[in-house]
Amino acid sequence: EVQLAESGGGLVQAGGSLRLSCAASGFPFDDYAIGWFRQAPGKEREGVSCISSIDGLTSYADSVKGRFITSSDNAKNTVYLQMNSLEPEDTAVYYCTARQLLLGEALPPFVGDEYEYWGQGTQVTVSS
Repeated sequence: EVQLAESGGGLVQAGGSLRLSCAASGFPFDDYAIGWFRQAPGKEREGVSCISSIDGLTSYADSVKGRFITSSDNAKNTVYLQMNSLEPEDTAVYYCTARQLLLGEALPPFVGDEYEYWGQGTQVTVSS
């Protein structure tokens, strides 16, 4: 059974930091890209970051570049999202996602429909 279990969400003041974790199981982690998406009330789902479990290549949405860092611990099948300098606009439910990388593909695009597996989400709330 495929599982993506997010943890680490919570309430933080603007300017603060949180680290989200995504523990994966049930699929060959080393062949996959792991992404983070978020969705705020009344807004469309937005891709935040992605990391390749093959070579650690990363990509970020412009809105989080320089503030968020994603990393992977392949030995633990776990991906992290370190979120710094948080802003009220970062308030959303954050979802961990996974998609098998195609031959020769660096990273998948930030398109939700491209991803095979999704976690249940974890709430991040940033107060001003």
